[in-house]
Amino acid sequence: MESPAFLNPVPAYYPFFQPEATEATLTFSAEDFAKALEQHDYQFQKGSVVSGKVFSHGSDGVYVDIGGKAAAFLPLNEVALKQFDPADLPEILPLDSERQFLITRDQDEEGQVVLSIRQLELKTLWEELKDQQDNNETLTVKVTGNNKGGVVVDVHGLRGFVPRSHLSPVPEDLASLIGSTLTVAFLDVRPDDKKLVLSQRIAARTTTMSRLEQGQLIEGTVVNIKPFGIFVEFDGVTGLLHIKQISKNYVDSLPNLIHIGDSIKAVIVSLDDVQRRISLSTKVLEKHPGEILHDFAKVMAEAEERSAAVGDLLAESDL
Repeated sequence: MESPAFLNPVPAYYPFFQPEATEATLTFSAEDFAKALEQHDYQFQKGSVVSGKVFSHGSDGVYVDIGGKAAAFLPLNEVALKQFDPADLPEILPLDSERQFLITRDQDEEGQVVLSIRQLELKTLWEELKDQQDNNETLTVKVTGNNKGGVVVDVHGLRGFVPRSHLSPVPEDLASLIGSTLTVAFLDVRPDDKKLVLSQRIAARTTTMSRLEQGQLIEGTVVNIKPFGIFVEFDGVTGLLHIKQISKNYVDSLPNLIHIGDSIKAVIVSLDDVQRRISLSTKVLEKHPGEILHDFAKVMAEAEERSAAVGDLLAESDL
């Protein structure tokens, strides 16, 4: 009867275990076989994640016991994502502390591999940022520099960038932001290209949108006038006052009623969180059709008082 495979752990590619092997080759011992396998330790290949224990600090790095033939080496610049004082190394990685490491270089002739904590944390961080982008989350970052196009920020040790057009508000001197913190949202997260582009403007909009509700009275500034309506900016967001929402009567000319830069009060009649659209109305503030066209100042002056009953007006209006 042929022996089961598990009783014969020696691979078939060793010729001395083949039927035609000679008696001389049968002197190859289990110890010899173990030594042969040590030369092919696939557990310690580049890209593998291994557990290890810190046992020595050096001037240029840390030596770690990962169970290999030789101590693994962790260079100083691979200890952490953020820069640190080498004098703090014993606190960052105490002797006998255990953790996971990423192998960044295969074994050399002496069996030593090179490790990294920084690259392992970097991979995890990119994955977390991608998830935050997918969930439309915001985060707080610190401004570390600037150029003509915007500001450079630190994101948990990663370099991020906020374009000038996505700052809110945009300062005259970008350098004045260095050292400050910004709340930002994600524009572009690409780990393969190491590209991380962020937006303060979108974050401000997201925060504002979460505080808005239907029936709320807002005060803003007219930033654009189109044939179909007026765009009003307030609290970092922009809402549309459609021409049909200005008055219960027909509006023949928007420029005759209002101008860019004018202040205006209006009521939020609908919110679209997905599309980030805000629809506004002033006609719900009118006491009679066409009032705002003939006495705009009066309607604006009494807007707070009139908006108190806006819930009932919204329910009765055909918006």
